[in-house]
Amino acid sequence: MTLLDDLAAELAERTSAGLRRQRRVIQGPQTTEVVANGKRLLSFASNDYLGLANHPRLISAMQQATQAVGVGSGASHLITGHHALHEELEQALARFVGLPAALLFSTGYMANMGVVAALVGRDDAVFADKLNHASLNDAVVLSRAEFKRYPHQDLPALESMLAASRARRKLVLVDAVFSMDGDIAPLPEILALCERYDAWLMLDDAHGFGVLGEQGAGILEHFNITSPRIIYMATLGKAAGVAGAFVAGEPVLIDYLLQQARTYIYTTASPAALAAALQEALKVIHDEPQRRAHLRHLISILNAHTPRRWQWMPSETAIQPLLVGGNDEVLRLSEYLLTHGLLVPAIRPPTVPKGTARLRISLSATHSEQDVHTLIDALREAEVVLESAA
Repeated sequence: MTLLDDLAAELAERTSAGLRRQRRVIQGPQTTEVVANGKRLLSFASNDYLGLANHPRLISAMQQATQAVGVGSGASHLITGHHALHEELEQALARFVGLPAALLFSTGYMANMGVVAALVGRDDAVFADKLNHASLNDAVVLSRAEFKRYPHQDLPALESMLAASRARRKLVLVDAVFSMDGDIAPLPEILALCERYDAWLMLDDAHGFGVLGEQGAGILEHFNITSPRIIYMATLGKAAGVAGAFVAGEPVLIDYLLQQARTYIYTTASPAALAAALQEALKVIHDEPQRRAHLRHLISILNAHTPRRWQWMPSETAIQPLLVGGNDEVLRLSEYLLTHGLLVPAIRPPTVPKGTARLRISLSATHSEQDVHTLIDALREAEVVLESAA
């Protein structure tokens, strides 16, 4: 069997198990109504939680910056790619989340890989929630530190691991909002454990930044917490509507990462025009709190609906998972909704544990009440259809 034959056989196995992924081609802007593969759909599939990806103020800021500075940065940040707009954005981001300094990365994946690999190594230990994002897990493997995973949100298990560790450095990694479950990490309790056992705490706030907190500053504002032990990471392609990521913390930490984080050092800087759009995004997040209020209202409407056949997973965030269980049924449910004009992704293993396949419903501030009622009605109809077909 050739290598290509081997790959084809593995793909066939994924297909038969209902695990083969397919891309959709989107035409036009990212909004609550998208054209996917030529079909207009009401989308509950985007992480554009505040509806900023097509906001006129961000579009205007990027257009003006592109005219002024061009479309490419030309080099890495440490050569000639670090523009004044990047510098201004880093300072604005640090102020926004209430931390002393910040460092831009091209993606959240690169931020997590760069930070963890820079800070820990063979003599160190990392303690991670089992439902953390894949990028955090990959980062630990790359670092070669001892990798300890505790059951989801099981703080006694985390404490036991921390107490038993004799590692040189201890680093606790946790999603602030878990991307497939939508629940929020108990930050005060985790930070208390880090203080008790002399550990750093790295937060991946990809799904909380812009949404949590009165001003949208994320999980730190949500819990009104700050600490020099905290390494804060958030992405800028979700609620902020553009692209990229940043890490914020103490100045010495940020300077160390600038010197040591390989995914920062050895890559071309993102276009400066993106930084201009992101500065405008921070202003919109601050200026338009009604977006977060409307999003919370939509969450309450959806949660008031109680399915008979499936189960809502507990979440007070824009991520609203509907637990279905089996791969085949969640695919049938997602396909039923698609045929009725709704785009709601089916999430299956290995992204989530076996037996917990689900619809991952993402709400946006640009959804209307009627949009959510349309989804609820379609779910009710789908229950009847799938029950009769069982």
